[in-house]
Amino acid sequence: MQTMLTKSEIQSYLNRLGVKDIELPTKDYLFELHKAHVEKIPWQTLDTFAGKPVGIDFKDSIQLMLTGRSGYCFHLNGAFLTLLRSLGYRVTMHRAGVQPLGEEPRINSFHLGLTVNLAADQEDEDRWIIDAGLGDMPYEPIPLRHGSYEQSSFLYKLVESPVASHGWRLEHDALGPYAGVDYAPEVVDDIGLFKPQHAHYSLSPESPWRRIFLLRQRHATGSNELRGCVWVKRELQQVEKVELPTKSQWLEVLADVFGEHLVHYSSIERDELWHRIYEEHEDWMKRQDSLTAAN
Repeated sequence: MQTMLTKSEIQSYLNRLGVKDIELPTKDYLFELHKAHVEKIPWQTLDTFAGKPVGIDFKDSIQLMLTGRSGYCFHLNGAFLTLLRSLGYRVTMHRAGVQPLGEEPRINSFHLGLTVNLAADQEDEDRWIIDAGLGDMPYEPIPLRHGSYEQSSFLYKLVESPVASHGWRLEHDALGPYAGVDYAPEVVDDIGLFKPQHAHYSLSPESPWRRIFLLRQRHATGSNELRGCVWVKRELQQVEKVELPTKSQWLEVLADVFGEHLVHYSSIERDELWHRIYEEHEDWMKRQDSLTAAN
């Protein structure tokens, strides 16, 4: 049975996105919602890094969005799917896998992919890739047709997946932090399929997200990333790195750039987060100095 939002829940979600009105499920409205989602609600590892992971059932993901919080792909795309279905869109889930730089493409179900069918007739197809859970791609929905798609200074390519028959691959921009994403064509009906992968990300000592504090956000002309206390700003083709050496600067960027106000964390927990992050940053700086001296 599908999880559907009440009208008041839909309105609260839209308020979070800065979208004023409930509208009919049109293409233009989908674009407005998608852009608002990736701008207002960042992809992040905060709760996993802090040892406070949240489940990925749709009701859990929706509560994150309605209470000023966020998550990573399973939460963001799970919640966005629920919002869109509640608004009348035909959305389907797919198994997917992100390809880190220097590694091989794969579909390992460590990413939840979404498509929406905008065809007016139930028997027709006008399918689009939507993804609020990749952090810095894409800004707008992308048609499920092979080709190149420019979104401001970002250039994405949609090609046939080399690892899934009849699947598709969305290749990231050349300046992106990963190579791309591969999607399987089969429709997934149960979010439970992704729970083993979420358990690995949340609980396994091997999970990268337990060790890395990371937020990513996309906007019309660029993107933002906060890794520990280093803020990476991209504006068109220019990339700038800014170190945030004080807790006040770090909190300011979290709130003003990423919309993350740490509402689920006490002042003591915020202090602990900052001290852990900055200690790891100092250790990293020392290792970099040692490497420089050795060379």
